[in-house]
Amino acid sequence: AHVGAHLPDYMVPAAFVRLAALPLTVNGKLDCQALPPPADEAYAHRSYEPPQGEIETALAQIWAELLGLERVGRHDHFFELGGHSLLAVQLLSRAVDLGLKFSAADLFQAPVLRELASKIHLEPQPSSSGVICVRETGSQPPLFFVPTGLGDYSYVLSLVQEMDAGCPVYALPWPPFSEVQFPTLKEIASQLSLAVREIQPRGPYRLAGYSSGGILAYAIAQRLLDQDEAVSFIALIDVVLSSNPSSVSPTQMVQEALLESLELDDERFEILERFARRSSISQFLEKAQKIGAIPLDRNLHGDIRTSERAMQFQWALDSYQAPSLPVEVYQFYANEPLRQRARSRKNSIGPEARSPLRGWDRILSTEAIHAVPIPGDHRTMMNVPANRLVLARCLSTALGQSATSYAGKWVMTE
Repeated sequence: AHVGAHLPDYMVPAAFVRLAALPLTVNGKLDCQALPPPADEAYAHRSYEPPQGEIETALAQIWAELLGLERVGRHDHFFELGGHSLLAVQLLSRAVDLGLKFSAADLFQAPVLRELASKIHLEPQPSSSGVICVRETGSQPPLFFVPTGLGDYSYVLSLVQEMDAGCPVYALPWPPFSEVQFPTLKEIASQLSLAVREIQPRGPYRLAGYSSGGILAYAIAQRLLDQDEAVSFIALIDVVLSSNPSSVSPTQMVQEALLESLELDDERFEILERFARRSSISQFLEKAQKIGAIPLDRNLHGDIRTSERAMQFQWALDSYQAPSLPVEVYQFYANEPLRQRARSRKNSIGPEARSPLRGWDRILSTEAIHAVPIPGDHRTMMNVPANRLVLARCLSTALGQSATSYAGKWVMTE
């Protein structure tokens, strides 16, 4: 409570752990992997009162599983117990599967279990699409976000919290991937367009994607246009359209993305980078866990499955030829270069990554691309709060301008 009175929410620790000394690497830097996981008593539990009713009980069970706690009371606070955006996405996804209907905005506004339960409706038939409602209300057409190339759409929750846009917002998960036959990007887009149309039967449609996921947003637009529907807005958040096929295999590309995401000192980074050249994704993750880059008590099954799906998605991206569509796009590009440690990543960066248009002028006219600079590099534009706030405001402005512009065109056409 004291810290929360002086700092913004994202800087308030979820847990407090006493240490005699900070663990250090051989180079004298903080060894994050050696930090002990917070025990149950490290979190800010409220006075315990058991959940009441069907909804509170179901919700408490999901919280306990996600947060690794023995029990959750009706007065407990999701974020004070250690919840964050990635766990919030998993919470929303599991809730949808059980027919518990609420939005991410509800969770952020009412993070105490009993308060959140009062906002939840029980659906008699849970949706099979798995689409997450991030914001439920608004007078403008909805905005649909797609996952990144690693299948992550947790970025949407933090971004939308800071957006000032008068529209509902949804996050689309990847559809199920076949373990036998890799899907094409058109097939993935076709399945996601069905999920979009389940929520919004007719256009105009508005789509957004971050990183290589933005190419999937473009493919969904292609599918909707093929069905004679209107697409009025496409937001590409630092999305590069390469002119040449990558020399890096999909498996290696996913491994290197994982390498960059792990907190590693130079020695362990080099060990894993060398190992990645001759290993499968599951072997790579097991090796990362063995050398302490991933906690030893973590079950790798989910990480392996997600990474294998990311590899399938990367294969679909590599095989996709983006056509020229009669659309306008907003390219929110990072105005700082991304520092890459992986050798093949450094060598594979093409000239498109250094252009504000990010290579989209190969298939669209420059007049159809609205390039908007955002502070930070490809990662920090989204994970540094000050940069993300700029992105949220620019995205909100673009949505408003697009709605006004499209309404004017519609009136003139009619």
